[in-house]
Amino acid sequence: MKARLNLTIDKTLLARIKSYSDEKKISISELVEQYFLSISKPNREQNIIDMVEKLHPPKIDVNFDLKEGFYEDQANKHGF
Repeated sequence: MKARLNLTIDKTLLARIKSYSDEKKISISELVEQYFLSISKPNREQNIIDMVEKLHPPKIDVNFDLKEGFYEDQANKHGF
């Protein structure tokens, strides 16, 4: 069930919000509702799986020889 809410905001901000909502093809009411939902979610502790799933995949060349790279790094580091 939906309920009505009256807001008072700056005219300049309202113009920017209207422009944004037109671009995104979403109502201002929906924007406000989504914002309130995002800030009112109960804080829950993240588990390691959630954190890992949010990581971006590494940029690794699949043709890179890790063993050779290791020895080159060691040679450069220790000078041999």
